[in-house]
Amino acid sequence: MFRCLLVVFCVCVIFIPKVQAQSGVELGGSEPLEITADETLEWHRNELYFKAVKNVRAVQGGTTLVAAELTAKYRDGAEGGIDIYEMLAEGNVSITSAESKAYGDKAVYDVAKGYAVMTGKRLRLVSDGQTVRARDKFQYWVNDGRLEALGNAEAVRGDDKLKADKITAIFTEDKSGKRVLESMEAIGNVVITTPDEVLTGGRAIYKAASNVAELHDNVKIKRGNNVLEGKVAQVNLNTNVSKIIGGASVSTNGSSKDSGRVRGVFYPSEVKSDE
Repeated sequence: MFRCLLVVFCVCVIFIPKVQAQSGVELGGSEPLEITADETLEWHRNELYFKAVKNVRAVQGGTTLVAAELTAKYRDGAEGGIDIYEMLAEGNVSITSAESKAYGDKAVYDVAKGYAVMTGKRLRLVSDGQTVRARDKFQYWVNDGRLEALGNAEAVRGDDKLKADKITAIFTEDKSGKRVLESMEAIGNVVITTPDEVLTGGRAIYKAASNVAELHDNVKIKRGNNVLEGKVAQVNLNTNVSKIIGGASVSTNGSSKDSGRVRGVFYPSEVKSDE
């Protein structure tokens, strides 16, 4: 019943290339950034920025950004180079990489801070058959490898769905330099829905190192009319063993508020008589 945590959590939605320090800070390393547009491409030399208008397409390495308008602020680098330190894309924005595709109305990437944020009415991230949506914003800290979906966040893969106020993913690099999921956390009004069960709680977390998923805070699992309740639900995805854990609630004066026992209510199947 908890395997959906791992399935839905593994949404590798890294849509901004890594920052590398070379002659100053560069966007995505030393590869050139190519910008094309249907209407105009302005170079404001005094203010040090470029602005492209109408059906803008910016390509660097394996990452492509499409938007109605794009503004790129830069600093003069060594040997005539240009170091872009901020990019602002507005209007039907999409960002595509080898791993995923992101959609929104506005995207800002602060290269100096290694911070990217995307906002819009129909925020969406798609990766390997999985989709993440959010009401407020997606934000990504490049150097920390941390991605967040905020506000009615939802991750969907097939018939499995995870909903929470906030979903956070932490990524790291393996020995080959590939970005891999380290941990994933859903916080606030967590609801996990599969074809067979509905799981609710206050917080859910998955750690890749242990391959263990947990659901915390007044956990309830419903399968048809059957119900399991406890403080924590835990599953080891290596052994495929899951359990419900109890725990006494504590009142403000430090005394035990209830027994904290786990609870299960199971209904027998209806048996039809042979006629």
